[in-house]
Amino acid sequence: MGSPNTNSPTAYFSMPPSPTAADDDFQTPPPSPCRRQPVSLVQPSIKKKNKSIKVFQAFRSVFRSFPIVSPTMCNMSVTPGSFSDGQRISSTNSKKVTGTLFGYRRGRVSFSVQENPRCLPSSVIELAMQTNVLQKELGSGMVRIALECDKRSEKDKTKLLEEPLWNMYCNGKKTGYGIKREASEDDLQVLEFLKPVSMGAGVLPGNYELECPEGELTYMRAYFERVVGSKDSETFYMLSPEGNYGPELSIFFVRI
Repeated sequence: MGSPNTNSPTAYFSMPPSPTAADDDFQTPPPSPCRRQPVSLVQPSIKKKNKSIKVFQAFRSVFRSFPIVSPTMCNMSVTPGSFSDGQRISSTNSKKVTGTLFGYRRGRVSFSVQENPRCLPSSVIELAMQTNVLQKELGSGMVRIALECDKRSEKDKTKLLEEPLWNMYCNGKKTGYGIKREASEDDLQVLEFLKPVSMGAGVLPGNYELECPEGELTYMRAYFERVVGSKDSETFYMLSPEGNYGPELSIFFVRI
């Protein structure tokens, strides 16, 4: 199940998925979430920094200690449209990760980031949007989600994706607050069921219409290009199954 599907996950996720459609996409569908199983996801790898990177960081630290004079600039929030595809593709500070959007159809959707489908999630963000609303947005075309929070002091070492609360905007409209949370047992079960899936979208098996008033549990999984602009800016661009840079879904994290 490591090979990507031929259909775009975003296009598929934007249509009301059915158990039949999900079964067609994958030869071996994930087991039913109604029957819990042990979580076998592993810790993500920790890459050691090489010597040249350490030397560069030391030089940058010394350079930043020099007094500098900069012209007066107006405060401007980083908007999704401020990055062109050319700038994004040429970025060297990027890597490919697995991103999963999942949630009950009438419940809030969550965004999980994994090094690969076999790893525990490095981040789980609960978005300020119901799953069925996101499906409609994806069906209408390009979706740009911006998550913003206030800048911290230079001494504060909190990583960007460790921020607990975000102002969330979808295509320029504020939708509420995104919340960073620890992965729950239910989250881990969903990711365990989807471990054989590299890219795709559909409905997890289970009689959710009877068991849960929020409806079926739907998911969309794809590869994302994670671009780190600075310690205050990161962006996740969804990659299409063909390997090109389809602009259907982008998620921006920024401190302003």
